[in-house]
Amino acid sequence: MIREDAPVPSDDDTVRYTSAGRLPQAAEVQAAVDQAWRRFRGHRDGVPSSVYPALQRVDPDLFGIAVVGTSGLTVTAGDATTEFTIMSVAKPFVLALVCDELGLDRVRDMVGVNATGLPFNAVPAVEGSAQGRTNPMVNPGAIATTSLVPGASLEERWARIRGGLGRFAGRELHVDDATLASARATNHRNRALANLLTSVGALEGDPADAVDLYTRQSCLAVSAVDLAIMGATLADGGVNPVTGEALIRPETAQAVLAMMAIAGMYETSGDWLLDVGVPAKGGIGGGIISVAAGKGCLATFAPPLDAAGNSVRGRLVARYLARALGLDMLASAPDPTHTGSVS
Repeated sequence: MIREDAPVPSDDDTVRYTSAGRLPQAAEVQAAVDQAWRRFRGHRDGVPSSVYPALQRVDPDLFGIAVVGTSGLTVTAGDATTEFTIMSVAKPFVLALVCDELGLDRVRDMVGVNATGLPFNAVPAVEGSAQGRTNPMVNPGAIATTSLVPGASLEERWARIRGGLGRFAGRELHVDDATLASARATNHRNRALANLLTSVGALEGDPADAVDLYTRQSCLAVSAVDLAIMGATLADGGVNPVTGEALIRPETAQAVLAMMAIAGMYETSGDWLLDVGVPAKGGIGGGIISVAAGKGCLATFAPPLDAAGNSVRGRLVARYLARALGLDMLASAPDPTHTGSVS
């Protein structure tokens, strides 16, 4: 029995437990990844993004899978080292940099954290919310998050973003210049969103600067292996499992994963959580990361997208491997000491 006058432990006194379990052995992971690649490589549903003209020119048959565990285990199949533009998969990592620098409360107060239930670039999401607050996983909230990146000049702020995402990937990242030029010529909607955010006090500084930084971060070139390492860093409490560098605080990694679970797959995030069971983030470049806290990250690359802007083959692979590799954080099985049957 618990006494009613028993002292309530403070946060400092509380014993903290973290997600348990590990990925299967390397050979089992490789077999499952190879099987997923063979199973879905012929899938032809979806079309590459038409948001920026450069994205329409990407080979729709490219298809790569990478898994990186918190131990540093790395397993690949297909076009896992082929580079593509990170697009919205940059959002969680810029969020992590800002939260670690300024604190979660600053982001929560200005940007918001709750799902909009609307497409990733929807104007009504800003107009219909209190003080223009959305969440960091959709375009308006991500632009607002990027506007918070500190620095004395635009280029200093960009260096902080590029360098930070490079440390997540464990290597220096470069911008895909062709895609950047295409995006800058056609990103009218993002500019409109930034101006709208400024009008309601939901963006820091010059909206043109925020869009410029946001567009550059979206055009960084990565591979599925890079994304898997980046996601595994979130899974490992902010420590890059390949380089061993501690990049962000564990509580920051936890907050980022929570926001990915809320809205990382946009208006289909509920379906994703039901089908796959882990926080995820997709991008119109064809990448998806699926992060299993304490275990690692599954990253996929396949350009054809569904109506919500997420990779079709990436979704299929994630659903398949969530079960094959035990990634689903919501899955459970009866304790083996229980011998009763379901009536």
